[in-house]
Amino acid sequence: MARAVAFAQGCTKLNPLLAGRALGRRLTVAQWGLGEGRGHAWTVVSSGRRVNKASLLKQLQIDRQPESSSGGGVPVGWILGGIAAVVVIAALGWFLVTRPDLPRVHVASAQSAGASSAAEGASLLDASGYVVARRQATVSSKITGMVRDVLIEEGQHVDKGQVIARLDPSNAKAEVEQASAQVGAAQSNIEVAKVAMANAGPKYQRDQQLHTRGWLSDQAVDDALAAYDTARYNLQLAQRQLTVSNASRDVALRSLDDTVVRAPFAGVVTVKAAQPGEIVSPISAGGGFTRTGIGTIVDMDSLEVEVDVAESFINRVQQGMPATIKLNAYPDWEIPAEVIAVIPTADRSKATVTVRVGFKVKDPRIVPEMGARVAFLSPKTVGSAAPSARSVLVPADAVQTGDSPDQGVVFVVSNGAVERRAVRLGARKPEGQVLLSGVALGEQVAVGDLDKLRDGAKVRVQTKPESAAS
Repeated sequence: MARAVAFAQGCTKLNPLLAGRALGRRLTVAQWGLGEGRGHAWTVVSSGRRVNKASLLKQLQIDRQPESSSGGGVPVGWILGGIAAVVVIAALGWFLVTRPDLPRVHVASAQSAGASSAAEGASLLDASGYVVARRQATVSSKITGMVRDVLIEEGQHVDKGQVIARLDPSNAKAEVEQASAQVGAAQSNIEVAKVAMANAGPKYQRDQQLHTRGWLSDQAVDDALAAYDTARYNLQLAQRQLTVSNASRDVALRSLDDTVVRAPFAGVVTVKAAQPGEIVSPISAGGGFTRTGIGTIVDMDSLEVEVDVAESFINRVQQGMPATIKLNAYPDWEIPAEVIAVIPTADRSKATVTVRVGFKVKDPRIVPEMGARVAFLSPKTVGSAAPSARSVLVPADAVQTGDSPDQGVVFVVSNGAVERRAVRLGARKPEGQVLLSGVALGEQVAVGDLDKLRDGAKVRVQTKPESAAS
């Protein structure tokens, strides 16, 4: 009701009847009056109250917020909407151009394999292994004894038969003296037996002659014969005892000689295992002062490389084929080599076959247990696997090996898509893999992460960084 009164009071200047209706009853003109002085507008006298007409008109005004701070400009909502539309269009354009949902691949162009690759002996297969010595030994004494002298050091070159250590010989010398005394006693027994033999022989002959004449009985002749046989067998026994004594002395002398440890072959000492004062026991290992050997000697002329080759590629390796060896310690040094033998057994746990590769060049920088990488080379004569005029060269990471060692798969990149192709593999070079068929010169192939690709899939070609290419 208060709002209605205010509205009616504000309308008195226009129509008193309208004001009366606003109040819910009809008002007469007499109930309206002019303001009194002070320049005020009309006032409404109703229910005994006088109201300022200017304030009533002010209450009838509509409060409107300005549409823009600048007054008369473009609405802020339109500006924000335009900015949002531009952002959406830019994001859509970036997505269509970059296509982050597509797999990224690096590509490489197929290059000419070269006509002289067969003559140069291209690599057919690479394998890694270690340098080993075919002849090395941990040298020890034949007997158990205390070490008195050690005459070797690591890195020292020794000749065959050179003394490398000595054991305490006191016990062995005592055994030699004992055996020598036994030999002397056996010799004395022989002399005694010879004297007895010298007496029994003539006596038996005399008694036999007397018995023939009838002067001695048969019993006397038999006693003389028994004495003669006893003397003769005693002499033989003494001679055999002398042989046994001599053999015992030889054993003692050998034991004395075994206290001196010698190098079995010429080589280089790689390990010094014993020190003076320790006990060496070649048949068992004891406590902290017991050793099983004096040191380890390696014949450096017998060094070679043993590598494990996968069963699926062993048909590429043959005895006598050329190869090159690169040591991990000297990666820029290519050492000419040759396949010595393919061990005729496989390792079922690793599915590999061991191959022995021998050095053609001897060098003191080559030492046992060094890591090495062997490249098996193709024969220098042009064969069926030699690259033809249509052969191309691609990076090794661009080829997936197939079921056969001579078959593989590559993904050719064209017009933003990949095509899966079967290829025939040729020789393996240091700079890449030779493809005998399946890829034309100049075509681009995907490199790396080939398991993520499939035939006909869309891809995004990415420039390969220099660090990755190297």
